[in-house]
Amino acid sequence: MKKAFTMIELVFVIVVIGILAATIIPSVKTNPVQEAAIQLVSHIRYTQHLAMVDDKHNDPVTDSDWEKGRWQMVFAFVGAAVDNHPSYTIFSDNDNGSGYGGDASSSEMAKNPQNIDQVMTGGHTGASNLTYANSSFIGVKKMNLGGSYGITGISRTGGCSNLYHLTFDHLGRPMKGTHSPTTNTHAYISSDCNLTLTDGTQSVSVIVTAETGYAYLEQI
Repeated sequence: MKKAFTMIELVFVIVVIGILAATIIPSVKTNPVQEAAIQLVSHIRYTQHLAMVDDKHNDPVTDSDWEKGRWQMVFAFVGAAVDNHPSYTIFSDNDNGSGYGGDASSSEMAKNPQNIDQVMTGGHTGASNLTYANSSFIGVKKMNLGGSYGITGISRTGGCSNLYHLTFDHLGRPMKGTHSPTTNTHAYISSDCNLTLTDGTQSVSVIVTAETGYAYLEQI
């Protein structure tokens, strides 16, 4: 004799499924701030990798500013080029004959390993087609953290207090400093760097350790 589910049993199963769905679905919901932080960690590691495989060391006698040519990540926070959003760019500056300009032109930027037609920037003044709002933008939109993830600020504390340029040497050691045509004050980070991303409601911190440059998300 075949048995069938009663109406009460079917209702009970549906209720149980509903309870499980209500419990599980919120835990797998995306968190834009955390996604942005995970991306930032990945790109910090990529910048470090470029610095280690493409050593920019030159003869200090013939090129006293050679440190400016190391692979680095530069952060931008205001201006039309980034649509007034927190953004960053990965590049290696070149001496164009009159010194290192620090302008991060498109030819100096890292290529996107997932699309070689793009350069690793979320918007930059180095070229008109690297302005975030430009329809011909050839950068990586997700590197504009404000436009893509709603990030409203990045606080830089610890070893990278007020940092704008995060640079790595040939051993992957992190450095910070002012980078302009007239200054070269790169110095090794003496304590762990804390980059905290916020959307105004929640925050996630990215830690870059001194000495090793290892980047990871701070566990809360």
